[in-house]
Amino acid sequence: MFAALLLALFGGAGAQTNQEAPAIAAASDLKFALDEAARAFKQQTGLGLRLSYGSSGNFYAQIAQGAPFQLFLSADEGLVFKLAEQGLTLDRGQLYGLGRLVLFAPSDSKLKPDAELADLRLALNDGRLRKLAIANPEHAPYGRAAKQALQSAGLWAALAPKLVLGENVSQAAQFAVSGSTQGGLFAYSLALAPQFAQAGRYVLIPEALHEPLRQRMVLTQKAGPAARQFYAYLQAPAGRAILQRHGFDLPAGP
Repeated sequence: MFAALLLALFGGAGAQTNQEAPAIAAASDLKFALDEAARAFKQQTGLGLRLSYGSSGNFYAQIAQGAPFQLFLSADEGLVFKLAEQGLTLDRGQLYGLGRLVLFAPSDSKLKPDAELADLRLALNDGRLRKLAIANPEHAPYGRAAKQALQSAGLWAALAPKLVLGENVSQAAQFAVSGSTQGGLFAYSLALAPQFAQAGRYVLIPEALHEPLRQRMVLTQKAGPAARQFYAYLQAPAGRAILQRHGFDLPAGP
């Protein structure tokens, strides 16, 4: 299987114009990892990509309605399975990573992040916490995980009126560092990025507090050669190393 991946990766790259660059839909927690992977892929193959970042739920709806994405990297593998059941993908895809959730507080916040969410409870009661950012749990997997973590800690009902909802997890992270909130729950892969890491402090949320963030990618029926090669690249050692460096736990290799 790995030999087949290498063949797909290096075989027949050819010339490519900007117009031919495949459209790729990716969960916003992949922003920094996938930007790096796309640069490395272009250096190796000469092939460019058109990357769009957003909430997995919104991309699912767009692909289901015929959007011309050739590769979908979802933060929720269930959405990939739903597309596969509708016959819109080549198969059921590949698990590319397991995401982690963090509680983040900007440098000027009086909130003290801890894995047990104990200070979050205290800050809610003593008035230090007025606003908390999460992604919208209706369509963003990290928002759903944040809601589950708060429910597990018995904090959801009390915190719900104080939540600032981002359209996706990247927007939630931006709200958390902007000073308009006292903190936020968002993706570890974003917290590792310099612009976030330098703006505050964070702690990983125990995985037991929410359902696993199983992140899966899949080629759609519209996939062309470049999208297929990038799909293979992300499963090869170089691509996997980039994902791991940006905070994703890796599934077993091919």
